[in-house]
Amino acid sequence: MFDIPAQVLLGQVTIGLVNGCFYAILSLGLALIFGLLNVINFAHGALYMLGAFGVYLAMHKLGVNYWWSLLLVPLVIGAFGASIERVLLRRLSGLDHLYGLLFTFGLALVLEGIFRDIYGSAGLPYQTPSALRGLVDLGFMRMPIYRVWIVGVSLLVCLAIWFLIEKTRLGSYLRAGTENARLVQALGINVPLMVTFVYALGAALAAFAGVLAAPIYQVQPLMGSNILIVTFAVVVIGGLGSTAGAIATGLALGVIEGLSKVFYPEVSSTIVFIVMALVLLVRPAGLFGRET
Repeated sequence: MFDIPAQVLLGQVTIGLVNGCFYAILSLGLALIFGLLNVINFAHGALYMLGAFGVYLAMHKLGVNYWWSLLLVPLVIGAFGASIERVLLRRLSGLDHLYGLLFTFGLALVLEGIFRDIYGSAGLPYQTPSALRGLVDLGFMRMPIYRVWIVGVSLLVCLAIWFLIEKTRLGSYLRAGTENARLVQALGINVPLMVTFVYALGAALAAFAGVLAAPIYQVQPLMGSNILIVTFAVVVIGGLGSTAGAIATGLALGVIEGLSKVFYPEVSSTIVFIVMALVLLVRPAGLFGRET
């Protein structure tokens, strides 16, 4: 029925995997924040945008190269996220969850508006670091080295976060805090500090994805809002609060999106939401979520 060369299919799978890495990192941060704070963080896209602007400004204003920015920008944005949680978001913890949603949505609009007023809506270019320029021959296609780097480092970071959450004592405390925060607090564990740490970690992951995206996509104020909707769909499909679901679903949907451009290009921009609707009809809690 479809006479499509194998090289084209493998090429689209590879390209889709790159997009899936961004979906996985962003949805992982969202899942972490929702799991402990029970907040749908609409500011996540803005934090992703701050990461991209951070690496751009670090280069052009401070002369900091890409490699140092890859380390420092997520730490700075993570500290910014921690201050947001401690100073502002914590005041809403006893209120209806809708207030947290509205606050993060308003915060995203403020951050995007500030950068749009300063830099405009046109994209700003960021050069790929010299060590990652050029192409690598995969046998079925020649792929930019930088995209291979994105896949490798993204998978490494996702696996490291999964190991932290699922296999360490700190992760067990975090998982217990999502189940019964009062009991964990009674056992002498500082739950408010864990909450701050989780929000900072989620913000740092978003910024890390923004740094990776800067050399591929033009740095511009609305880049976060463009990917946020897809990221929310990934989290819903994987299961709210599930780290394994966020990683697996993000990678899988990136590949599915890439293949849809080969078999049925007209549906490629909506395939993620079609999958989300089908999954919710069969399993409302998501593929890896738990029924409550």
